[in-house]
Amino acid sequence: MREKKSKKGILRHAGMSVCLLVMLAVLGGCHGSRGLSAFAVPEEFDDRKEYEITFWAKNDTNKTQTGIYEKAIADFEQLYPNITVNLRLYTDYGKIYNDVITNIATNTTPNVCITYPDHIATYLTGTNLVAPLDELLEDPQYGLGGSRLLYDGPTKEEMIPKFLEECAFEGHYYAVPYMRSTEACYINKTFVEALGYELPEALTWDFVWEVSEAAMKKDGDGNFLVNGQKVLIPFIYKSTDNMMIQMLKQKGAGYSTKEGEMLLFNDTTKQLLFDIASHARTEAFSTFKISSYPANFLNAGQCIFAVDSTAGATWMGTNAPLCDISPDKLVEFETAVMAVPQFDTDAPQMISQGPSLCVFNKSDPQEVLASWLFAQYLLTNEVQIAYAQTEGYVPVTQKAQQDAGYLEYLSAGGQDNGLHYEVKIKASRLLLEQMDHTFVTPVFNGSASLRDAAGQLIEDTVKSVRRKQTVDDAYMEKLFRDAASLYRLDQGDRQGQEAFSGKAELGELPPTAVVLLASLGAAWVLILAYVGFSRIKKRQHS
Repeated sequence: MREKKSKKGILRHAGMSVCLLVMLAVLGGCHGSRGLSAFAVPEEFDDRKEYEITFWAKNDTNKTQTGIYEKAIADFEQLYPNITVNLRLYTDYGKIYNDVITNIATNTTPNVCITYPDHIATYLTGTNLVAPLDELLEDPQYGLGGSRLLYDGPTKEEMIPKFLEECAFEGHYYAVPYMRSTEACYINKTFVEALGYELPEALTWDFVWEVSEAAMKKDGDGNFLVNGQKVLIPFIYKSTDNMMIQMLKQKGAGYSTKEGEMLLFNDTTKQLLFDIASHARTEAFSTFKISSYPANFLNAGQCIFAVDSTAGATWMGTNAPLCDISPDKLVEFETAVMAVPQFDTDAPQMISQGPSLCVFNKSDPQEVLASWLFAQYLLTNEVQIAYAQTEGYVPVTQKAQQDAGYLEYLSAGGQDNGLHYEVKIKASRLLLEQMDHTFVTPVFNGSASLRDAAGQLIEDTVKSVRRKQTVDDAYMEKLFRDAASLYRLDQGDRQGQEAFSGKAELGELPPTAVVLLASLGAAWVLILAYVGFSRIKKRQHS
């Protein structure tokens, strides 16, 4: 009997230990994500201490970009041998965002990551999780162009003001720009002219829709007249969120406000969707999510207007260095690169996009400073120019944009189909020339979800048309309600349009947080059960 009782005692104590460990883990995780002290710039960087920081970056299949990251890290570590930088590559920004959200609960966020302001706004729901950069930017020793830097970085005055301001929200700078791009329309000029049209100086939506519908004519065998093939989608848009956002901006219609009010679900949006539906019905228009990469169709002579980022320029055209289709599928054509279609060519509006660098706060301010030193190193001319040359990006500093080497690179467009690939350099020039006509959307907690909803409206409309569903006013009302519900944009307490306030939307908890909260609940249940059991045993023995 004594032996059995001993085993039960051991089990009870073991159970208590497990409960306490779970509680400590949960509380430690909560403290890490919610209880960090506000970051303050150290008076001096401690170069006697070893630091190991993580850098999460995005890369598709462009090995050159990976090589630039690796070289930048190696060169930085030569300058700061006490700082080790661990690189982790992702295939898209969404995966970086999801992993950051998941890791917030356990305080295992990276030190530096490439991200977007919309995503950072969600990270800010954790107290002091992201380091505000205001003091770091201005610090005379370690700020932009600081006296204690071991490299020649840009001063604040040498940053492109427009790009830097895109990283400021909620009263602080929470990022610095890394690269900038916009969207471009890559056009099979040969086919446009074969259809009897001439490209205008600036694209309009009416022109693109008209040419796209004209291209749908077939011969008696079911082949399209313009390309002699069974397959043709004249107009394909890669990022439908950008498509809707730019259309609304060009129309002067509501999308969102800096206060976080979501205005997407309006009559102009509805009319735009009806127009898009009419061209989806003839199959003159499709999207990346429905049909696949615009570049693949363009290069195979199965698309005329392909809208994608300028950062995807090396995939576009007959001689594209990163072409994804087999050589026997390629069609020879002249590629034109133009700004996205406009409703008013006298007042063009095009979205500014491209990655920024976010620095996460940690319990050790010296570790944060080490992270900032690395993030800032990515703004040096050597890194900026090298990375910009991989795609249709432009550097984010005047220092790099005015560099003689970069200007020579731009002037050599078309000399070869590698570094100086003509389409890529045309895409870069497009952004440089149109910089004053670019815009960004307001950033707030929920703005990332609103962006997703904007694209989903187009995707669902096109899918419904393809499925022969009726697309009318009743359909649009339901579409709006479904999108608001799917992306949790209807969580406000107010009526009407104000019900779509982003301030009420906190988003779905990441799986790790759910597990931790569930573990905390289970721990308390076990603790209370043990206490109750102990009291009963005492009463039985008394």
